[in-house]
Amino acid sequence: MRRPPVMWFLRLGLCAVVAWAGAAGPARAVLELDITEGIVEPLPIAISEFYGATPSAQQRGREIADVVSADLERSGLFRPIDRRAFIQTPDQLRGMPRFADWRQINAQALVSGTVEGGEEGGPLEVEFRLWDVFAGIQMRGLRFAATSADWRRVAHQIADAIYQRITGEAGYFDTKIVYVSESGPATDRVKRLAIMDQDGANHRFLTDGSNLVLTPRFHPDATRVAFMVYRGRVPQVYMLDLASGRQQRLGDFAGMTFAPHFSPDGRLVAMSLAQGGNSDIYTLDLARNLQRRLTDHPAIDTSPSFAPDGGRLVFNSDRAGTPQLYVMNVDGSGVQRISFGAGRYGSPAWSPRGDLIAFTKIQGGLFHIGVMRPDGSDERLLTRSTLDESPTWSPNGRVILFTREDYRTDRSRLFSIDVTGYNEREVPTPLDASDPDWSNLLP
Repeated sequence: MRRPPVMWFLRLGLCAVVAWAGAAGPARAVLELDITEGIVEPLPIAISEFYGATPSAQQRGREIADVVSADLERSGLFRPIDRRAFIQTPDQLRGMPRFADWRQINAQALVSGTVEGGEEGGPLEVEFRLWDVFAGIQMRGLRFAATSADWRRVAHQIADAIYQRITGEAGYFDTKIVYVSESGPATDRVKRLAIMDQDGANHRFLTDGSNLVLTPRFHPDATRVAFMVYRGRVPQVYMLDLASGRQQRLGDFAGMTFAPHFSPDGRLVAMSLAQGGNSDIYTLDLARNLQRRLTDHPAIDTSPSFAPDGGRLVFNSDRAGTPQLYVMNVDGSGVQRISFGAGRYGSPAWSPRGDLIAFTKIQGGLFHIGVMRPDGSDERLLTRSTLDESPTWSPNGRVILFTREDYRTDRSRLFSIDVTGYNEREVPTPLDASDPDWSNLLP
């Protein structure tokens, strides 16, 4: 459902966002993008540099427009038009656009804006407008107030607003990705937690590599990360506070814990506990530190992932003889197998929309990232390579991020693909990368 731009507040630290009073509501706008079956021809959109009265504001306006353009282009749903074809300047776009000029270069949508302040770490004010070129009306207008250090977040939020207004779906650009950064020879691999914006900017390491780390997973509030760490005699799941850097072990389990995943409300974390050569799935109530065993089977049960309503989990088990996918209620009851195709299934991840489950499938010596309905129907394979694994969803359930290893180059990298199977792209990282997880939209 699209919300009319009467008043919309986004939190960006102390950032306030106020909608333009004269913005046209959805009922008047005719530009829409139907993305239910994938888009072969992306929407042509003109994204002008934002006007600035000073050289520093002009530079920031150009940078903001560049980030917005890159975000939308990477989605595969938009085609930003080369600015060398623009007839109007950023200064001229402070008023009503000459829509005939933009129709002449086949732009269907137009983005304009202004930037004020932001010098030497001071306050920054950014305004933007989204125009329907053929209808000749404004579709969205917002004003952001932030610090100059947060200009990239403002750009991502503008891209989110444009994406949502045109597609009718929530955006996913103002988000983070946490992953395992890998370096060194295969026989002595150094693995560190790393975090970055979804476009690869603001990259930093969270651990120093002195301990092996695996499977980082965001808390729903995106301020904490759970991960498995080989520290001490028995590997355990820890939680890292991103602001303070403080780490704490989750639970007091006797055996090895691994493969954590938070419930949507953040109250529970599900994980696997390995004891005596077997592994079962448990949940830990974070507030009360209470453990609950969900599976009790001689098979290996692992990789739990919550449904978005928190009522069920999908997990991986070899109780049928080969690794397959199962769903169960959050109390461990009602276990049902959902994968029945040829091959072996693993690393399931429930979509934030609730309509699909992503997974890794090994078949015929190749690895695939695929999706199926929660009842196991409509299985579709989206990728194929020598080793694709560890799928994770964008917060709007539109894009899947995953790991791809190439045995020819001995490299491990991150890739993304649209849920329709289109628009496969590499996500840049400074070093090799694996085990990604995508945050919710930032608070």
